[in-house]
Amino acid sequence: MKEITIANRRIGLKSRPFIIAEMSGNHNQSLEKALEIVESAAATGVDALKLQTYTPDTMTLNIGKREFYIDDDTNLWKGNSLYNLYEKAYTPWEWHQKIFERCQELGLIAFSSPFDESAVDFLEELNVPCYKIASFENVDIPLIRKVAKTGKPIIMSTGMATASELDEAVRAAKSEGCTELILLKCTSTYPASASNSNLKTIPHMRELFECQVGLSDHTLGIGTAVTSIALGATVIEKHFTLSRKQGGIDADFSMEPNEMRALVLECTRAWESIGQVHYGPTDAEKSSLIHRRSLYITQSLRPGDVLTKENIRAIRPGLGLSPKYLNDVLGKPVAKSVKKGTPLSFDIFFKS
Repeated sequence: MKEITIANRRIGLKSRPFIIAEMSGNHNQSLEKALEIVESAAATGVDALKLQTYTPDTMTLNIGKREFYIDDDTNLWKGNSLYNLYEKAYTPWEWHQKIFERCQELGLIAFSSPFDESAVDFLEELNVPCYKIASFENVDIPLIRKVAKTGKPIIMSTGMATASELDEAVRAAKSEGCTELILLKCTSTYPASASNSNLKTIPHMRELFECQVGLSDHTLGIGTAVTSIALGATVIEKHFTLSRKQGGIDADFSMEPNEMRALVLECTRAWESIGQVHYGPTDAEKSSLIHRRSLYITQSLRPGDVLTKENIRAIRPGLGLSPKYLNDVLGKPVAKSVKKGTPLSFDIFFKS
């Protein structure tokens, strides 16, 4: 599978997982807090920080009833109109450059999810290195085509999309020149449950669309994300906040700094542990071979004494013959004197 490079960071099975901290609206409309989130994210070891670029007016209409009002008891944002929700959550466009500059100073790759074509034009002015298509926008073919025309890598979340819808989205991106595409398995519930994550889709998706595949993870904790690495995920995206107690539009399912640090560490360990098909001792194990069991003389013997289960045993260390030879040597006389604690070898049956 072709590796992808974003801002000099290689992404693929041969590289450690690419971890993205999603700020979303957890800044609570404070630029100072947004910059603090950037600094905290950098300290956790993530590779990138992602914003969302929209305004309430580019997302919906300012109508507070009917389908424009959230009245679902299972919805985290019940009691808000869509317009009011996006008004609370959006990241002012005039903040983007300051946030991106701070990311650059701290070694973070900064990019965003545009939610309409004007956002793409704006982000192009900031020279973002890649784009993210959010799950709810993976059916917006005109937006996907607009992003693809920039010639930059696309990371696309696949929440709710059928295989045919994804095929249409991928074809649209490729038809406009996109050659670097990453699909993220995603469950668009907030929070998502582990049982609803269906991570087996990751290798299937990689084979079906012949591209890098990762996980946009809305579950609590790090278990789902770490598991996805074993299934071939090369990118992990998690929402990030300074503290869930401080609130924030997505705080309830966002990672705190210590959790994100653990995520980076354990995903890296999971990736390192996959390795390759290998049998036999690794280089690191070779010094441990001495501690295997082997056949040892347990009583001192004189020439002509016969080996029995009373004077020979399989014990540690492993300098004698393998235990598999036990039945072959039982009942055979030794040809020389042998002291207790001598590793058994074939030469004891021959006179020196």
